[in-house]
Amino acid sequence: MSARPRILVHGASGRMGQALLRLAAGREDLHIVAAVSGRAPKQRVIDGVPYFGASELGGAPTFDVAIDFSLPGGFDPLLALCIKRGAGLVSGTTGLDDTQRVALDAAAAKIPVVWASNFSLGVAVLQDLVARAAAVLPGWDCDIVESHHTRKLDAPSGTALTLGEAAAGQGLTPHYASIRAGDIVGEHLVQFTSHGERIELVHRATNRDIFASGALHVAARLAGRSPRRYAIADLLGTAVA
Repeated sequence: MSARPRILVHGASGRMGQALLRLAAGREDLHIVAAVSGRAPKQRVIDGVPYFGASELGGAPTFDVAIDFSLPGGFDPLLALCIKRGAGLVSGTTGLDDTQRVALDAAAAKIPVVWASNFSLGVAVLQDLVARAAAVLPGWDCDIVESHHTRKLDAPSGTALTLGEAAAGQGLTPHYASIRAGDIVGEHLVQFTSHGERIELVHRATNRDIFASGALHVAARLAGRSPRRYAIADLLGTAVA
C-alpha cells in the first residue's frame, strides 16, 4: 500500500460523491485516484482526478479502498472488482437486496469491508453509548425520536433503526417517533426512562458534509487492514492501526 491510501470514489456524480471529492482535496491522509459515475464523462480529468463511466470500471487505476455511494445496480461490479484487486470497500449505498447483503458478508472473508447507513462519526459514538446504557438499565423504557427535513420519506430513519438495534441487542424494546419539519439535517434522541428519572442521549447534525467527512475518515483507516466486516466504531480516532 502507498504512503497515502489510494481511494476510488464510486457514485461520483451524486451529492455524496461530489462532497467526497470536494472534501478529499483538503486532506493529506488519502489520495483520490479515480472517480466513477454512471455515464461516461465528457471531461476525463477534473482537478487532477481521472473520471470513468460505470462500464469502464475495470480500467480504473490501482486503489486501496473504494468508497461507494451509488445505486444497488452498480454495487455488484464494484464489489467484484474490490475482491479481485484485494482492495477494501466502504459503502453507504442503500436498498441492497438480500443477495447483495449476503455477498457483502462473504466478501469480508477476503477484503476489509464497512457498510453503514450513516457515516457520521458522532452517530457511531452515540450507537456505542446506547448499547452501553441499555446493558446496565434492564427494564427501563427506551424511546427514539428522530427529526429530519420534510423531503425525507422513510420513517423511522435508518439511523434510528440502527440505534434501536443497539438497545434491543441489550434486551430493551425500543419505540420510535418521527418528525419531518423544515430543513432539519438530522437529529436523533434516545431516551431511557424509569420511575423518577430519565437519561437522554442526543446527536444533532447541522451540515451534511459530516457524512462525507466520516466516510473519508473510515476509508483512510480501513486501508491495509485484515479482511473482515468492520463497524465505524472500530475505525474511530486519529491513529491508523
